[in-house]
Amino acid sequence: MISALNQLVDLVEEHLTEELDLDGLAAGLGTTEYHLRRMFSSLAGMPLSEYVRRRRMTVAAGDVVRGEEDLLEIAVRHGYGSREAFGRAFRAVHGAGPAEVRRDGGPLRTQPQLRFRLTVEGSTPMDTRLVDRPAFRLVGHSTRVPLIHHGINPHIQQHITAIPPEEHRRLKALGDAEPAGLLQVTDDADPDGREGTELTYLHGVAVGGGTPVPDGLDVIEVPAGMWAVFRTSGPHPEALQTAWAATATEWFPSNPWRLRPGPSIVAILERADDFSTATCELWMPVESA
Repeated sequence: MISALNQLVDLVEEHLTEELDLDGLAAGLGTTEYHLRRMFSSLAGMPLSEYVRRRRMTVAAGDVVRGEEDLLEIAVRHGYGSREAFGRAFRAVHGAGPAEVRRDGGPLRTQPQLRFRLTVEGSTPMDTRLVDRPAFRLVGHSTRVPLIHHGINPHIQQHITAIPPEEHRRLKALGDAEPAGLLQVTDDADPDGREGTELTYLHGVAVGGGTPVPDGLDVIEVPAGMWAVFRTSGPHPEALQTAWAATATEWFPSNPWRLRPGPSIVAILERADDFSTATCELWMPVESA
């Protein structure tokens, strides 16, 4: 995976002024666009699209400062159809418009070319098992919420609090498949993992494909496949979020598996009364790399 990401960075440089065929690039690197985007954003700390924009504007800044071409020519060469669109992208990166930078020589905010390196420190123990599951359903109450990387997501907390206690009991009794118990499910997340983008959150349970689903419940159909299950324990949600990040930085680069599209599931196995600590299982859909 580290080699694939470095090859991706090289390909971005070779095609910096062109639209990237990411699906074709991923296939050429022996992986999938979904996994590549997820791993890039997790390790680089920014979406691939943002990295490409910063690199384009870094190179474009040199053309602007040299002053040998009209700004529209520079805009078109770097993939923008107008001076206005180019100017907005340029200002978002550098904090000043092209005309100002051409006049004053700055300010300029350079995005260096990324290089990925794997450093295995063992800082996060990865208690993992692999599970081959037949198709099942996730049923419960869902809503759309913004993605928040650190700390408690207040939108999810508000959604769960609004569900009556008797409904929690009804859902728990309905569940008849693994993962067991009440589940926290995220689906339809942006592969780039951009904070603030919306995803589907479902609070519910897993049921077998033949289990009748009562009216009024939302359903996510989950196809058969392999799952990597990571067990975490400690302060909540910090321990869970740390382990989630470590799957990208430590587990996937070291194991012959990659993410496949599908929901991510958190099962709460044990917790303190005030939820300050918890033991959880994080289920992530995977396939052989």
